[in-house]
Amino acid sequence: MTAATSITVRVPLAIRHRPGRKTVVTPITDGVAAVTTRADPTLVKALARAFRYQRMLDEGRYATITEMAQAERIERGYLGGLLRLTLLAPDIVSAILDGQQRGSLSLAVLAGPTAFGWDEQRAAVGLAELNGPCAGRPEAGR
Repeated sequence: MTAATSITVRVPLAIRHRPGRKTVVTPITDGVAAVTTRADPTLVKALARAFRYQRMLDEGRYATITEMAQAERIERGYLGGLLRLTLLAPDIVSAILDGQQRGSLSLAVLAGPTAFGWDEQRAAVGLAELNGPCAGRPEAGR
């Protein structure tokens, strides 16, 4: 038998304390900094959950929102608000995932009453100037 050996690995990193969590910050290696995102983790998680719940409904795992809310142990109203996120314009979803949304945009704003038209949604969340009218939507009748 051979003797056990141990290896010590040292990784230079810093831990930053942020409200509610700690973040590991990696050092710059070969002149390249680690890719960081300004995406709001709360919004990103909410979008992921919304599309997951919508997929479960589409696949027929649950017949109603009430049944799903009971099975997932969440409030029906909260689930309904999350499911409204699946109706957002694709470029708004992309902007949230890329961290390009306005700082005032929150889950409470998005889960509340939402305009049905994508142009109205863009105006409401302040993305109309980034993408212009009808961004992400095929030309209708032109």
